[in-house]
Order: sequence, then structure tokens, then C-alpha cells
Amino acid sequence: MDDYHIPVLLNESVNLLNIRPSGIYVDVTYGAGGHSRPILTQLSAEGHLYAFDQDEDAWHNRIEDARFTLIPANFRYFRNYLRLEGVTGVDGILADLGVSSHQLDVPERGFAFRFDSRLDMRMNAGMEVTAADILNSYDEQQLTRIFSDFGEVRNSKTLAAAIARKRSVHAYRTTGDLNDTIEQCVIGHRGKYFAQVYQAIRIEVNDEMGALQDLLRDGLKMLKKGGRFVVISYHSIEDRLVKNFFKTGNFEGKMIQDHFGNIERPFRIINKNVIEASEPEQKRNPRARSAKLRAVEKI
Repeated sequence: MDDYHIPVLLNESVNLLNIRPSGIYVDVTYGAGGHSRPILTQLSAEGHLYAFDQDEDAWHNRIEDARFTLIPANFRYFRNYLRLEGVTGVDGILADLGVSSHQLDVPERGFAFRFDSRLDMRMNAGMEVTAADILNSYDEQQLTRIFSDFGEVRNSKTLAAAIARKRSVHAYRTTGDLNDTIEQCVIGHRGKYFAQVYQAIRIEVNDEMGALQDLLRDGLKMLKKGGRFVVISYHSIEDRLVKNFFKTGNFEGKMIQDHFGNIERPFRIINKNVIEASEPEQKRNPRARSAKLRAVEKI
């Protein structure tokens, strides 16, 4: 498991679930089971943990335990799958968002710019649309949008135009093709710029923002009163969605009042200030540097 993925903010996130031994919990980003295993140690024979992961590689890390069920699906569908299992309410949900260390380190997955490989970036290999498809088919306006919205790339229009020019001569097939174009457009820190571009494409390929919104909406519906929702995010775009939804129940962060002027809140905020990894953890695991942990309890 350690070679597959190092769990971030492990103790903090599991502790914030405030686990009841006989409760029902959901780990929607199973990976190598880094968060699931310590959750199971706190469950009695009456408790149960359901885990989700759309990456078929995660299946090789599944836990053999009567109190555990691994479901190979995108977490945006977790409510439907739990209903098929006869589950209508849960005591806690944990989500560790982002790409796993394993996915980044497998060249053929195409998530990392440091390898020359096929432009894929699908978290679920069964999906049809790849990164290459997006780069070869989106018009300049669409490309500008994803680089700006999902990567916060400052010269999105310039990059989109460069991609359009290159593909008119040679279709995008590999990360090397993409890297050549990015290199011509870099502003600021090179490594950060490359990471922003790759992040934007990955988010679009996997519809990560749409999936996160579905997860948050259905999570609110599935949580029992007093149930906990714990989310670890890695970039400002997804963290903003989580923060707004936890605070107001909507993604715009708009406060809604009842007829008496009282603000309607679906959750009680557990940690008023976002929790970040300690300096020692960041040194052990560089991926933890950008992690932000938020936790709420359903009112």
C-alpha cells in the first residue's frame, strides 16, 4: 500500500469522522485503503464501511473483511449504489480528492508531464474521452475556458491558440506533443505552469467538478442527523466548492434565510479554520503541501 499512495492528513481526517463503532461509513476515494483501514479498526461487528473507487487498479488493494464492501464506481453515483445495498442513511463520509500517487507514477496513464506517454488522463479506463480527444476536438474558446477555470492559467487564450495551430498540422497523441506546446507558452514558474495545464485537462476529462457537486449534494441527503462529512481538497477550485456548500448548502456560497430571517444552514462547521498538513508531514509527503481539510456535521 505504501508504494501505491501515502494517505494525507490521515489521523486528522479519521478523527474528525467521530466514528461510532456500530455506524455506517463511506470512504468515497478508496485508493489503497489508506483511510479505510484505520476506520475499520474503530468499527464493531455491527458497523460497516462502504468504499468507492472508479480506478480498477484499486481493486487489487481491497480489504477482505465482512464489515467492508468495495464498489468499483465513481463516487458521484455512491447514493444509488448504497440504495442497492439497502442503505438509506450513513453516519460519516470521507473524501480525499485528487489524483493518487500511484496514478501519477504510472507513465501510461498520462497524468504526469515528466513522462512521455499516451495522452490519456482517464481515472476510469472505461471512459471514452481521453486528454488527446479534448485537445484535438475542443475549439479555442472551450480550451480557454478549461485552462482558465480549472487551471487558473493566466495566458489561457495564448495557450489555446497555440494548441489549435499545432493540431492543424499534427494531432495530439502523447504528453511529449503537449509538452512541446506548453513550453512555448510558459509564464512564471515552469513547473507550476505545467502542473496547472495538466490539472485543467485532467479535471475536464474526468468531469471532476461535476462529480464533486453530485457527491456533496447526495452526501447531504445520505447523512443522518449528526453525521460527519470530511473532505480533503488539493486546489482552490474544488476547495471553494466544498467551503461554500458546507457553509450554505449551495455552491455559490449564498446565504438563504427563512421567513423569520434566520439563516438556513445544513451543517455545523467542525473546524472553523481549514486544517493543513504539518511541516513534518509535508516533508515526508510533498503532495500534502496543498491539502486542505474541512469537516462538518449535519444539523
